[in-house]
Amino acid sequence: MPITRIVCRATLNDADLERISDILHDSLVREFAVPSDDKFQIFERLPERQRVYDRRYLSGGRSADFILFQITAGKPRSAVQKQRFYRALSAGLHERLGINPNDVMVTLQFTQAEDWSFSLGEQYCP
Repeated sequence: MPITRIVCRATLNDADLERISDILHDSLVREFAVPSDDKFQIFERLPERQRVYDRRYLSGGRSADFILFQITAGKPRSAVQKQRFYRALSAGLHERLGINPNDVMVTLQFTQAEDWSFSLGEQYCP
């Protein structure tokens, strides 16, 4: 049950966003044990001045194509699952959209089931 906030440059078109969405979801399903019908994503297209980031911090060099994926998930994943997901996402974005892997940053946050309400004001209890 992850939800992902994707922050990217304002000039990405709708077709690019759709491809990014598909690549992200495919990577989550394949490497992160996410059900195929569990797709929740929020895109934020922002101009350069509203995306403040260090171009070199722990990276080979970020460009204006920098994309941040902030993922909140309900169950923990192993270090191996996380690494496989990071690689699959980065490789997919590079292969299908030409996005440099240096421009891909992912943050993960894990929560408990009780921290979610999917609808009706009801707390999720698996």
